[in-house]
Amino acid sequence: MSTVVLVEGISDELAVHALAERLGRDLAAEGVTVVPIGGAQAVGRFLERYGPRGENVRLAGLVDAGEERDFQRALERAGLGTDLTRADMERLGFFVCVADLEEELIRALGPDAAVAVVEAQGDLRSFRTFQKQPEWRGRPTEAQLRRFLGSSAGKAKYAPLFVRALDIGRVPRPLAGLVAHV
Repeated sequence: MSTVVLVEGISDELAVHALAERLGRDLAAEGVTVVPIGGAQAVGRFLERYGPRGENVRLAGLVDAGEERDFQRALERAGLGTDLTRADMERLGFFVCVADLEEELIRALGPDAAVAVVEAQGDLRSFRTFQKQPEWRGRPTEAQLRRFLGSSAGKAKYAPLFVRALDIGRVPRPLAGLVAHV
């Protein structure tokens, strides 16, 4: 293992592997291990284990915008910089998603293509039922899809499917940047 990629959850891990596969890369053969850390609050523990004070392997990661500051502080505590900006984090290999990876993928696919993926998986009826719920009725399809994936359908199921459905030129910048970095 020469590189460890820290991601918040399993859906992120599966998306990273799906993009690497689409690009003809075998991350494991390249010595890259993608580690879901179970949420941003755990990043410090993983940086201690794999960072300069631990195994000292090359690090990279993917983080949601809402947890960006947690990652910045943890990277700084691990000895990987001070007063880190987003650009500094990217130079280190840590890329920030606008909201989260699912939002990035839905936006890159567009709502019609994302719904087509849901339909291909046999989940369209469940999604249409979800859309009729009073609190979601009338909201943008993108927001409905994001919530649907986070609740009943499962982000881990759909993240790699969305990556595979994307035009390779429309891969979200954080995901593309991360895979290019490693």
